[in-house]
Amino acid sequence: MFNVDDVVQSKTGGPKMVVLEVKGDTLYCARVDDKEKKEIEVPTSSVNLYHEEGDFGVC
Repeated sequence: MFNVDDVVQSKTGGPKMVVLEVKGDTLYCARVDDKEKKEIEVPTSSVNLYHEEGDFGVC
């Protein structure tokens, strides 16, 4: 369901994260605003693929 370089966000909100590695039901992610790419371990069940809300420039 998730792949390396996907952008995800916690189901409860919070910062966007990029997926660095996928191992079974665990994602290893880093916040997109973290230049050092500190790895965060999160279960796949706690995140969704990130998507923008609204019409962002669509005419």
